Amino acid sequence: MRQRAFEIAHAEVWDEYRRWLDHLEAGARAGTSARAGTRRRLPRPRSHAAAFPRLHRQVCVHYALARGRGYSPGLVEALEQLVRRGHRLLYRRRPLSSAAALDFMTRHFPATLRRHHGVFWIAALVFYAPMIMMAFAVHQDPQLVYSLMDATQVADLEASYDPARRHPGRGPDRQADTDVAMFGFYIMNNIGIGFRTFAGGLLLGLGSLIILLFNALYIGAVAGYLTQLGYGSTFWPFVSGHGPFELTAIVICGTAGLLLGQALVAPGNRTRLAALREHAGDAVILVGGAAILLVLAAVIEAFWSATPAPAALKYGIGLAGWGLVGLYLARAGLRPHHAA
Repeated sequence: MRQRAFEIAHAEVWDEYRRWLDHLEAGARAGTSARAGTRRRLPRPRSHAAAFPRLHRQVCVHYALARGRGYSPGLVEALEQLVRRGHRLLYRRRPLSSAAALDFMTRHFPATLRRHHGVFWIAALVFYAPMIMMAFAVHQDPQLVYSLMDATQVADLEASYDPARRHPGRGPDRQADTDVAMFGFYIMNNIGIGFRTFAGGLLLGLGSLIILLFNALYIGAVAGYLTQLGYGSTFWPFVSGHGPFELTAIVICGTAGLLLGQALVAPGNRTRLAALREHAGDAVILVGGAAILLVLAAVIEAFWSATPAPAALKYGIGLAGWGLVGLYLARAGLRPHHAA
């Protein structure tokens, strides 16, 4: 095709694409102005917004054809500039607004968890039942703790929760660390546990179940051992504040992992890949919400749990935390029912 015929054939597409570029670039500038305190309405191109990516792909093809066929440098350069402008608009980073983050936590996250409440209760059962049983078993027979920890780990555990320690819950080598340093440590530790629990779902869900079970047995063993040792007065006030958020988040990460496993083991009438894609969206939402809960748990653990506040106050805040978590997950984002 000669260049003139090529230009005539595609001129309408290029004109529509330019209108979209002008509109979206003006919108981006208006967004910046709105954040600075000014707003203005913009005229929209005639077609639907979903047309822009399609137009962008068409212009990219036209640009490649113009270069391949050796059309004039002016036309090639003009198409290249159009492609560059479109690329910047399509792939620019969009900062997460506070409104979007609030909407995610108050509506999307809890609603998604409720939609998969059956899987959530399975994960909760796998986590809490072995934890409670292990705590009772180790309380009756303290030697069982060595089935999960070696002697050095047990000694560090005892030192961390020794009532004589200035900062209970911190190992002997971390007593001098600042609260901010401990916050960073707790973030890395909590997020690591949550991510491993979620990612284990790709092993047909078995990885998530195993990680949930191991963490349950470990936490139960720690609780039972320290309680029978007489360190419960240090251990229980320390964990009461952040426990509701941290333990719930671990179960939610397990729920996300089990969703991936469910897609691989029981895809239904879909292919496993299609089922995995469908479940992955909800799983990512669950992990995102759980990550925020883990950050909140790290804040409480670093700046509140080790403080010398009265045990009764810490227990009261812990009970309030469990109540708030339960109420939030059960009710957040529900639409009110209006009488007919």
